[in-house]
Amino acid sequence: MSARAGSTRKRVISVVLSVTAVIVFSAAVFPVYWMIQTSFQPNNEIQGSIVNFWPENFTLKNYQTVLFDSARSQFIPALRNSLAVTIITVVVSLIFAFLASLAVTRFRFATRKAFILTILIVQMIPGEAMIVSTYRVLDSWNLLNTIGGLSLVYIATVLPFTIWTLRGFVNGVPIDLEEAGMIDGLSRLGAFWRITFPLLAPGLVATGVFGFIQAWNEFLLALVVNSRPAMMTLPVWLRTFQVQSGTTNWAAIMAGSTLMAIPVIVFFLIVQGRMTSGLVAGAVKG
Repeated sequence: MSARAGSTRKRVISVVLSVTAVIVFSAAVFPVYWMIQTSFQPNNEIQGSIVNFWPENFTLKNYQTVLFDSARSQFIPALRNSLAVTIITVVVSLIFAFLASLAVTRFRFATRKAFILTILIVQMIPGEAMIVSTYRVLDSWNLLNTIGGLSLVYIATVLPFTIWTLRGFVNGVPIDLEEAGMIDGLSRLGAFWRITFPLLAPGLVATGVFGFIQAWNEFLLALVVNSRPAMMTLPVWLRTFQVQSGTTNWAAIMAGSTLMAIPVIVFFLIVQGRMTSGLVAGAVKG
C-alpha cells in the first residue's frame, strides 16, 4: 500500500507540475500571440469594444504601411541602422570582454581586485543617469547621429556585464586542462585554443545573446543620440506611429513590432545550435 501511495503521489505531483508549466508557458506566449494577431486586424477593429482573439477581417495593410508608407521614415533604413549598431556592439564587446575576463582570471596583477570592483560599480550605474554627459561628449566628438557614436555608447553600457559574466565562465574552466595539454606537447596558445576555448563557447554565446537583445531593444539612448530620422534605430522608428493628438495606429505598431522581433528570433535559433555544439565539443576536447 505504501508503494502504491508513493506512486500515486508522484503521479499527482507530475500532473500538477505539468499543468503549472503549461500555464506559465501560455502566460509567456500569449502577449506574443496577441501582438501577431493584432497586426493582421484593421486599426478600427482594434480600438473597438469587441475583443477578437482571431482576426475576423484578415488584412496585410498594416505591413504595407510599415514597409512602404512614404509619410514617415522607412523601415529598411531603420533596420539597417539597428543591425549595424547591434553587430558592432556584440562583436566589439565580446572581444574586449573576453580578453579582460582572461586577464582577471588567469593572471594576478596589483590592480586586479580594484579592476573587478570598478566593473561591478560601473554596472550599477543606470545609463539614463549619464544621458546629459554622454550627449555632450558625443557632440564634442562629432559623433551624434552616427552609427559609430551610438555603437560606442552601447559598448560602454554592455561591456561591464559582459566582462562580469564571462569572468564566471573562464573561472569555471580549470587551468589544469591547459597544463595537461601542454604536457602532451601543445604550446600554451595551442592548449588554450584547442581545449579551453571550446569550453568557453557557451559563455560567449550567452553573453552575445544578452548584448544583442540589449542593443536591439534599447530606446532612450538611441532617441537622444540618433534623433535624426535617417539615423533612427527600429525602437525609435516605431515611435513614429504614435500620435499625440489624433488616432494612434496600433495595428501598424503591432506589425512593426512583429517584424522587429523576427531578427531576434532568428539570431537566437542560430546561436542556440552553436551553444549545444560548443558544449559537446568542449566535453570531447576536455
